[in-house]
Amino acid sequence: MIFASTENVHSYSFILAMGYLTLCQINRVYIFNYGILTTDFSGPLMIVTQKITTLAFQLHDGMCKNPDMLSKQQLQDSIKRKPTFLEYISYHLNFMSILAGPCSNFNEYVGFIEGQHLRSKLLEVKGKKCTLFTDPSPNKAVIRKLITCAVSLIFFLTVSKAFPLTYMLEDKFIDESPLLWKLIYLYISTMSCKPKYYFAWTLADAVNNAAGYGFNGIDKDGNFRWDLINNLNIMNIELASSFKMYIDNWNIQTAVWLKRVCYDRAPKYRTGLTFLLSAVWHGVYPGYYYTFLTGVPVMWVARRMRNIFRHYFISSKLTKIFYDIITWIVTQLAISYTVAPFFLLATGPTIKLYKSLYFYFHIVILILLILLSIKSSNNNEGSFSKRTAPSTTNHVKKKEAENVKFYSR
Repeated sequence: MIFASTENVHSYSFILAMGYLTLCQINRVYIFNYGILTTDFSGPLMIVTQKITTLAFQLHDGMCKNPDMLSKQQLQDSIKRKPTFLEYISYHLNFMSILAGPCSNFNEYVGFIEGQHLRSKLLEVKGKKCTLFTDPSPNKAVIRKLITCAVSLIFFLTVSKAFPLTYMLEDKFIDESPLLWKLIYLYISTMSCKPKYYFAWTLADAVNNAAGYGFNGIDKDGNFRWDLINNLNIMNIELASSFKMYIDNWNIQTAVWLKRVCYDRAPKYRTGLTFLLSAVWHGVYPGYYYTFLTGVPVMWVARRMRNIFRHYFISSKLTKIFYDIITWIVTQLAISYTVAPFFLLATGPTIKLYKSLYFYFHIVILILLILLSIKSSNNNEGSFSKRTAPSTTNHVKKKEAENVKFYSR
């Protein structure tokens, strides 16, 4: 940050931070222990990596790029000067987010430290009389989030032990259980693994709010919002009726970081590169790569299928309800199948699980990819015919006119 030019600071920071994180992940997994350690330093290091790269890209945007080349969000987040050493260290290592994040914008953090964030957020409210407000209290938000933490922890400690995912790898379960029960059990077991993330992220959010960070203005009902750095929306996750809806509400700040440093800047293959970066950032366990590389075609197919079929089911309330139920079931089955390797970590258990399920979802995705490719080819041919038809017609009319002129002569 000090010595690199602003033209290259984002590239150097990204390579150095991601490279160091990857080396530490390799050391932790393959040298120390192939498993999750009780004292795991990789979580805080992953958050610091997000902050280092976020700050570098925002500095590059603010000091090198023409404002006309930036999106509205990039322009808003851009930084016009290099941070001081104290600002740099405070942003990366402040106690509120050092353990579990979440990553936030540098400008938002500096505004909080300097005591300007409350006023700036209140001034953003339009159509309301922002007279003299006392400092918005985070107490209600913190209490609500702590209750969510308690419920999530209880749910995880009870249901996850009753439905462990590793039970699906036992030969007795594989041989005696029908496919339908395997799918139901897979959904329940993967769902029971999620509350530990709900607990960690909600607690981190509550810590930030308790310190006064995270205020995001006033909602339409006049209530104070404390969701500036919110990392998840549990209801939207559990009721997600599309793959995108699920991803948009899961680990929100990490998704924002991926979009900020990869998706918005990649010249092509943006979805694939974003999923690959997410896998590398998470670590070097093979299960992460099985999950995120499977997610690329699933995302593509889900997006295309939604565009093709959704408009047929929104004409009436009854058909829309039917569509939502079916897409919820399909989405939850897709998610549970895709994320299972994320929890199993290793290659052997992942292949054994997928083999017991007959690789059914991979086969379905492959068939749909072929069908959608054929449909796209037919559409392109149809479009080509439509483009060439007018010129052919004009050519025929021109020849007819020439013939008429010839015979009239």
